Amino acid sequence: MLKKRKSLWWLTGPVLLYLVALPLYNRVDPVVLGLPFFMFWMLVATLLTPACIWLAARKDPLWRADRDRDRGDSE
Repeated sequence: MLKKRKSLWWLTGPVLLYLVALPLYNRVDPVVLGLPFFMFWMLVATLLTPACIWLAARKDPLWRADRDRDRGDSE
C-alpha cells in the first residue's frame, strides 16, 4: 500500500525544515532581508510547508481517487 504512495515522502519536508536543520541555523548572524537568520529560516520553512503538503496530496493516488469520486457525485 505505501509503495504506491511515494508522494507522501513530501510530508517529511516540513519536519526536516523545522527539526533536523535546527542546529544548522541556530545563530543570529548573518542577517537576511533585515531578519536574523533564524527568523528568516522559520519564515521560509513556514512558506514551504503548504507547498510540501500540496505536492503530497496532489500526487497521492488515494487522494486523487477520492477527489474524483467527490467531483463525480456533485455533478
